Amino acid sequence: MLANPPVPRASFRFRPKYVVFSFIAVMTIYVLVHNERFLIDPTHPNWTFWAPFKWWLLPHALAGTTTILMAPFQFSDRLRKHYPKAHRVMGRIYVAGVLTLAPLGAYTQWLEEVRGVATREFTVLAVVDMILLIVPTLIALRYAMQRKITLHRQWMTRSFAVALVFFEGRFILGVTGLESNPANAEPVIWSCLVFAVLAGDIANQWQDAR
Repeated sequence: MLANPPVPRASFRFRPKYVVFSFIAVMTIYVLVHNERFLIDPTHPNWTFWAPFKWWLLPHALAGTTTILMAPFQFSDRLRKHYPKAHRVMGRIYVAGVLTLAPLGAYTQWLEEVRGVATREFTVLAVVDMILLIVPTLIALRYAMQRKITLHRQWMTRSFAVALVFFEGRFILGVTGLESNPANAEPVIWSCLVFAVLAGDIANQWQDAR
């Protein structure tokens, strides 16, 4: 009688995206605790500054957090193949989050300029960020509706890369101590925005090469 053939054991295949998304998770937690804790703590001293904008800021923050939480699931091959309906629902939540957070972020920044607590240059930065986030997201949505999956994935990657700018800028300013000088915020966020466009295309090239 022949012995039973050995059953192949499932092996964990290392993927760079695991490292990327793990870092994004750490960065997100850091920013939520270090920068955005005042949103759930009415006694936080930052409320003195943000109170005039709170009804614009709160939905902006909620939409931004939801967007970042939904995005990684859009890049899950297992979810897309085995649970396509969940993939589509999360994708719609992501799009709704982007269409909420981006305009509100730009508008809040303009309100800060009007009050004299922010510069026109920062408002321009917020508007450019809004455009670079909304346009790729809508293009990705259009390609998804047309079932052009490769193009949809490419534009979703660009959209997510820009969405991360909100967290990247605060993370860099916080861990480096640059936040102690408010003048550092604008060049850091501009740099993150520029490199986000590059990072999105590098990620697409790497994915296509695979």
